[in-house]
Amino acid sequence: MLAAAVAVPLLAWRQARAAGPGSPPRRLRLAVVPQLTPVEMYRNWQPLAEALERAGLPCDLIIHPTIAVFEREFEQGQADLAFVNPYHMVMAHRAHGYRPLLRDQRPLQGMLLVQKHSALHSLEDLRGQRISFPAPNALGASLYPRAILSSKGIPFEAYYAGNHRNAVRQVLTGDSTAVGVVRATYDMEPAEVTEALRVLYTTPDIATHPLAVHPRVPRTTQQALMSTLQALARDPQTQPLMKAVQFSEPVAADYARDYAPLGRLGLERFVVKQ
Repeated sequence: MLAAAVAVPLLAWRQARAAGPGSPPRRLRLAVVPQLTPVEMYRNWQPLAEALERAGLPCDLIIHPTIAVFEREFEQGQADLAFVNPYHMVMAHRAHGYRPLLRDQRPLQGMLLVQKHSALHSLEDLRGQRISFPAPNALGASLYPRAILSSKGIPFEAYYAGNHRNAVRQVLTGDSTAVGVVRATYDMEPAEVTEALRVLYTTPDIATHPLAVHPRVPRTTQQALMSTLQALARDPQTQPLMKAVQFSEPVAADYARDYAPLGRLGLERFVVKQ
């Protein structure tokens, strides 16, 4: 049974390093937005944390049960590193000066899904319907779709399921008419799930989830993290590890270019504090 927040010291830091004597580096607190269940998130991210440990960048992996609880990590400046959704990046930057270190080259796409044989075929058809979302502040899966529906004057009932897996299953069971997800997590669903669903709407492309870093982390450590992650993505043996954490093609991220424009979309009025 996982506790409310699972802090996993993935390996004990070796006191003596091959490079020579000296104090071991401070362990970094790595918090990850829980798009899937805690067990799945741990399974996907543990190998990366272990690889960083071997590279001399020890991390404590923090996995929270819901996205709402996870948001406190950057709102309170607890996390040294945080894998966040794009609008979380805006919130974290405003709260404590976090900056995006890396993002995947593939853009983020939000989607609204319905059952495969549903009679709904347009956004207008969602008028008055119950729509499941993983969390209020999940950008591609919730904030952006809700803003788009609001801009078109389409009322709906929102249900927040805690993560993407739960939200999708609300539609499969018929408890909700539609669900908001992002393509990256939708692609992780088994075939029997994706074959039972249909894409009703896809949002415009957005720069995808970055790995955000708190300004207290030394620049030398930030540079080492970038180099290590990019090397892992280039190595055929560790490419599956990077794909599991949505960094198949990591590139340097830039806040002003990639995420600051989101702050001008007026999404603040759709943010829900929990």
